[in-house]
Amino acid sequence: MIPRRARISCAGIAFALCLQHLVSAIEVPLDSNIQSELPQPPTITKQSIKDYIVDPRDNIFIECEAKGNPVPTFSWTRNGKFFNVAKDPKVSMRRRSGTLVIDFHSGGRPEDYEGEYQCFARNDFGTALSSKIHLQVSKSPLWPKEKVDVIEVDEGAPLSLQCNPPPGLPEPVIFWMSSSMEPIPQDKRVSQGHKGDLYFSNVLAQDALTDYSCNARFHFTHTIQQKNPYTLKVKTTRGITETTPSFMYPYGTSSSQMVLRGMDLLLECIASGVPAPDIMWYKKGGELPPGKTKMENFNKALRISNVSEEDSGEYSCLASNKMGSIRHTISVRVKAAPYWLDQPENLILAPGEDGRLVCRANGNPKPTIQWLVNGEPIESSPPNPSREVAGDTIVFRDTQIGSSAVYQCNASNEHGYLLANAFVSVLDVPPRILAPRNQLIRVIENNRTRLDCPFFGSPIPTLRWFKNGQGNTLDGGNYKAHENGSLEMFMARKEDQGIYTCVATNILGKAEAQVRLEVKDPTRIVRGPEDQVVKRGKILQLPCRVKHDPTLRVLVTWLKDNAPLYLGTRMKKEEEGLTIFGVTERDQGDYTCVASTELDKDAAKAYLTVLADPANRLRDLPKERPDQPRDLELSDLAERSVRLTWIPGDDKNSPITDYVVQFEEDRMQPGVWHDHSRYPGSVNSALLSLSPYVNYQFRVIAVNDVGSSVPSLPSERYQTNGARPEINPTGVQGAGTQKNNMEITWTPLNATQAYGPNLRYIVRWRRRDPRGSWHNETVRSARHVVWNTPIYVPYEIKVQAENDFGRAPEPDTYIGYSGEDLPSSPRYLRIRQPNLEIINLEWDHPEHPNGIITGYTLRYQPFNGTRTGRTVVENLSPNQTKFTVQRSDPISRYRFVLRARTQVGEGEPLTEESPALLDEAYTKNQVDIATQGWFIGLMCAIALLVLILLIVCFIKRSRGGKYPVRDNKDEHLNPEDKNVEDGSFDYSDEDNKPLPNSQTSLDGTIKQQESDDSLVDYGEGGEGQFNEDGSFIGQYTVKKDKEETEGNESSEATSPVNAIYSLA
Repeated sequence: MIPRRARISCAGIAFALCLQHLVSAIEVPLDSNIQSELPQPPTITKQSIKDYIVDPRDNIFIECEAKGNPVPTFSWTRNGKFFNVAKDPKVSMRRRSGTLVIDFHSGGRPEDYEGEYQCFARNDFGTALSSKIHLQVSKSPLWPKEKVDVIEVDEGAPLSLQCNPPPGLPEPVIFWMSSSMEPIPQDKRVSQGHKGDLYFSNVLAQDALTDYSCNARFHFTHTIQQKNPYTLKVKTTRGITETTPSFMYPYGTSSSQMVLRGMDLLLECIASGVPAPDIMWYKKGGELPPGKTKMENFNKALRISNVSEEDSGEYSCLASNKMGSIRHTISVRVKAAPYWLDQPENLILAPGEDGRLVCRANGNPKPTIQWLVNGEPIESSPPNPSREVAGDTIVFRDTQIGSSAVYQCNASNEHGYLLANAFVSVLDVPPRILAPRNQLIRVIENNRTRLDCPFFGSPIPTLRWFKNGQGNTLDGGNYKAHENGSLEMFMARKEDQGIYTCVATNILGKAEAQVRLEVKDPTRIVRGPEDQVVKRGKILQLPCRVKHDPTLRVLVTWLKDNAPLYLGTRMKKEEEGLTIFGVTERDQGDYTCVASTELDKDAAKAYLTVLADPANRLRDLPKERPDQPRDLELSDLAERSVRLTWIPGDDKNSPITDYVVQFEEDRMQPGVWHDHSRYPGSVNSALLSLSPYVNYQFRVIAVNDVGSSVPSLPSERYQTNGARPEINPTGVQGAGTQKNNMEITWTPLNATQAYGPNLRYIVRWRRRDPRGSWHNETVRSARHVVWNTPIYVPYEIKVQAENDFGRAPEPDTYIGYSGEDLPSSPRYLRIRQPNLEIINLEWDHPEHPNGIITGYTLRYQPFNGTRTGRTVVENLSPNQTKFTVQRSDPISRYRFVLRARTQVGEGEPLTEESPALLDEAYTKNQVDIATQGWFIGLMCAIALLVLILLIVCFIKRSRGGKYPVRDNKDEHLNPEDKNVEDGSFDYSDEDNKPLPNSQTSLDGTIKQQESDDSLVDYGEGGEGQFNEDGSFIGQYTVKKDKEETEGNESSEATSPVNAIYSLA
């Protein structure tokens, strides 16, 4: 018996031998005619990425495109279930495509469509699958509100400021700034970790001069969110103690890190210490990976790009300063998502042929392989006797028509998956020759050549070559037949000329094509130029005699110093060489003769040395303006270009530095010459770019250091064909010339921009309102006036050029304004008088400006009663809303008239007058008045007068004594009244109160109420009053004139007390 292990080995060997006998797959040519005729299962040609993050502000497009014959149809699954596109009005599918379009213009939440999508493309020959597309909507969450306390830290101590950004999708970019948006400087002492935290190896007192805010920038929304800033309070000491390094991140002496193959590995070590430590990186057992290692963040981070399994191992970072060092070891493990070793490829077989699909992938851990057919697990598909699955390989034997399908290979492990589609198509196609019929191949004798005969068929045809109808197959010796149908000839000889036939044959038939080969004589320069030394002013001949195949056209060109030689009046190219008349120093250099045909070329080179005149008389010759160029010639005529060639004139002992090409056209500005282009003085030919529909005529002007030549005679005219304009007018403006119109003007197109006959302009305008309708008018001038417009409103304006060939592209939109009018008055005019010296004015702009306010006109005039002062006129700026007037005196009032101005003129006036200033000025300036000498003297006089009056009052009271009430009034006194003693009243503090039947006037005096029985009658015509005790006191006064008594309607007391009241 054979041991089981031996049986397995034998089976594997037999299987491997079987695979060696499998026929190679047929390749379908890219010829569109072939591909359109052959049946083909679907092939996914475009799809969205697996992890697909979308902007929530835009519509969502999930791409899926496929090709096949017949054209595939598409369907989708979402989260593993059929996704009914027709059921959701927001979702549609592009025509002849599987791309999903989710439209949110009419509302909806993008988050509702998150999930895992997969596209299926089907036709009669199978189903292809896209990868599973994980759709997520970008998120930019707000930073959680938090209160950040002041951080107190000792000078020299380490510190880390946490960022903790909100979890955005994708992750935001982190950077630190102050609250005033100034970047935080970073160095080896202060730096940001890759997770966003800010680290201080040691804190210095200067770190408290600013605050620290973590900022997160989100990719899709282009927004930046700022965290509440940290504020530091650094406790300073007399000296900072130097310390040995200690790791702030990562912690401890060792850590581990896992990274996926193909990704970037970022290792980070941040250490504290005084002074700030330096960081060095090492790998145990070897050097850091060469060519893909990069130090970042002041050597605190080590980045290894495109990690492979060889990069796993132990890495260590060494932090050191003058006080010591510390080491941290990071163990790196490299895992791998699945990656392809052999990706299955499309397989085209003929009936009865064998083939195989191979799906080999690697990863860490090792991926598992799962086969599907038309999107279903192969285990649950209908049985196929011609198909055998052996792990990562499917073997097909004796395939037949009808077994076409699309196979999927899924390689997956815990880190990801791969999905590949490969179709198996069984075709029976008779041979077809894909090359053109009756090809002609020409080759130079003794050169290598190749005859092509591309073909296709299923089964793969056999191709053979024959010459001149001979029966022997051409292969071997001077010939080699390639599998793609080409016949290579190592050295073509004259006897190899003839007709070659390629024949493709399979079991379904044969096809053939013929190729004619011609062998030509080589092109040779039999006599070329030779190195020469000539004197200045001599005639030089450089020979170039060429021998070539008479059936080929030869072209001889000359190069000078490896650049094309431009012939002038002194140079003439002849059949067998080049002649230079009057050789100059500028002619010195390399000259190359190049003879070329469409199949080959030959070249010969020589060096020319020019001997200068020993006396160098050129310096002594007078220099003048150059002669005009002559013999202008047009060639290489094309739609948008033409070549202009001219013969230079004499340079008049000053080398020509430039040529100016000018043109004239006879339609818009006949007889006016315009500059076209400028060229260096070393050329005499130029390719000129042209505009459509211009009847060109050219002339050339030569320029040297002295000046410009007379223009050359004009060239012949060249008319270009017309076309629609390519640009629109510029300088479009809209402005009113009257209050009810808007004049639209623009810079018209010139003759080289019109591009065609009957140039005209389509003018469109509308009120600046999306709901407004466009008006249009076609004009031929560069001006159009719109009438009956409202006063000074904005308009959108478009001006588009048009000729008989069509219109220019859609024009830009400009903003214009209709006509202006006089403005209304300013909204208000406020007058403030803070003191006796100035008046402050403040106003607001007019409610209806009716145009652009160009300024304000302020007229003001002082007046005092009927007296008026000089009128002052101030012209103020349009943005000014305040003005200060310097008073000429503290008494006069002012009248102000304010008008706004537009370009039409001054608008409605606003008139205001300043209020009387006496009371207000006295109140506001009493501190200043109190310091004046005249005021102090006046107050002293008043005080003295009051003192005298008080003394007089006291004397009179002492003489009057007490008046018995019983003698003057019959009314009895109340014995309980505390103010009564022995039947009399004393003066008290209540003497200042008004009498019960009196009223106080506005000026503070006491007026008696009117009565028919007035007490004044008791005073014998004089003034009378009651004393405080209720008795009547008659005072003897000098009798006044009747007129004076009648004029004083309210008599005032002449007693000292009343005199004091009147002063109060």
